[in-house]
Amino acid sequence: MATEVENNIPATETKDIKEEAPPAVTDNKAEEAKQENSGEAETPVVAAAVATTAKEPAAPKVVVHKNNFEKEVVYLYQFTRTPLLPSLSPYCLKVETWLRLAGLQYENVDHKMKYRSKKGQLPFVEFNGEEIADSAFIVKELSKHFDKDLDAFLTPEQRNVAHAMISMIENHLVWIIFWWRTKYPDQVLKGYKVNLQHALGTRIPNGILNFLFKFAFGRKGAKKVKAQGIGVHTAEEINEFGKSDLKVLSEMLDDKPFFFGDEPTTLDVVAFSTLAQIYFIEKEVSYPLRDYMVESCANLVGLVNRVKERCFQDWDTICDTLDLNSHLPKPAPEETKDKEGSKDEKEGDKEKEPEDKDIEKEKADEKEKEKEKDTEENKEKEAK
Repeated sequence: MATEVENNIPATETKDIKEEAPPAVTDNKAEEAKQENSGEAETPVVAAAVATTAKEPAAPKVVVHKNNFEKEVVYLYQFTRTPLLPSLSPYCLKVETWLRLAGLQYENVDHKMKYRSKKGQLPFVEFNGEEIADSAFIVKELSKHFDKDLDAFLTPEQRNVAHAMISMIENHLVWIIFWWRTKYPDQVLKGYKVNLQHALGTRIPNGILNFLFKFAFGRKGAKKVKAQGIGVHTAEEINEFGKSDLKVLSEMLDDKPFFFGDEPTTLDVVAFSTLAQIYFIEKEVSYPLRDYMVESCANLVGLVNRVKERCFQDWDTICDTLDLNSHLPKPAPEETKDKEGSKDEKEGDKEKEPEDKDIEKEKADEKEKEKEKDTEENKEKEAK
């Protein structure tokens, strides 16, 4: 399904250059001899300048999917929406949450999950005609460009702690979530109410898509989690790993609104995007980590809701409509009202037309009746 688009320009081979070089040299010597005879020979400096400009390679062309991009606008490529949360990828949700928290102008590209970055990943962004892949690099590059460092007020010690916690979340807890998804792919479809037909933009029946998803995703995912190391343990051991991570985060958060005080940082963004994958699952679907989080880590639930309310005021609209760009302004309602008004006027005119015709018919009938009366009266007079 996914296609990788590379931005590699084919380089000319050195063999071709060597073969073509001798004729070029002889041609130059012939031209110099002609110029000497005519008194128009170039100086060595000019000739050297011409040679250097001729050897300069052409500038590489920028290849992006969004050709009609606007400058300083971030174009985000991620997975499609679900009825329970904006993205099933913690990394995609991380980038979009950060963009909203930083107040940057961005637009989601509806690519139906066809594209991947040159690294083969989602998410990736296109910014000013260049691609930035991997959520960590996206946040880092955009933070520098726009001077939007959410961690600017942290001390060096706090930055180190945040780095350690982010590493635990993204390199351990995320893999525990991924193990559960690969182990129970049917629960993923039910738990997040995934509509693969809508997500992939295809007409293939969901029954076939669900079967292929369970087979392919479960099989490939199992290999990945085993290669990472999590998959070699038992289900009970893996769940204990996840509970331990949640406990560490809960104890660090304590009773604070966010991990380092009253304002959210990058750690809060990463934690929210991952904890949301655990919390926002259909209640009918059994998930041990969600139950443990709700029962034993209520402050983490509070953190998720606080970041959600702060960054995703359109959360319900996103989940109901599955709109990727519900945050962007829509056409003014006045325009639609005017259009509806003009339609009503036209329909009113159409309705009035038959009424006018009826009136004209009635008048014609009355005239005919009057003529008939006149003729009858004349006949009676003549008879008398």
